[in-house]
Amino acid sequence: MVSEIVREKILERYKQEIPYSVEVVVNSFKDKGKVIVIDATIYVERESQKGIMLGKKGVAINSVGTAARKTMQNFFKKKIFLGLFVKVAKDWRSRKSQLKKFGYN
Repeated sequence: MVSEIVREKILERYKQEIPYSVEVVVNSFKDKGKVIVIDATIYVERESQKGIMLGKKGVAINSVGTAARKTMQNFFKKKIFLGLFVKVAKDWRSRKSQLKKFGYN
């Protein structure tokens, strides 16, 4: 659910620029009672996409994170701490090993 919410916010924020070459992987999800701490990595295919995803001084990724966090707080009814990281997995959509890593058969 978390990865889908982050992906939805990416689609809303970036429209045609990046979305189809993005994969979101949840690295950790820790429910600590009143707070849920989540770390997720957003994988893109090229360095140029990473720059677009981050935006100048991280403004773009922060807006995605804020929107995703608000949606998650409404869904889980708890405070959310969300850490988003952007990494390049070169041409991941055409590499079988990378597709398998992301859960595609």
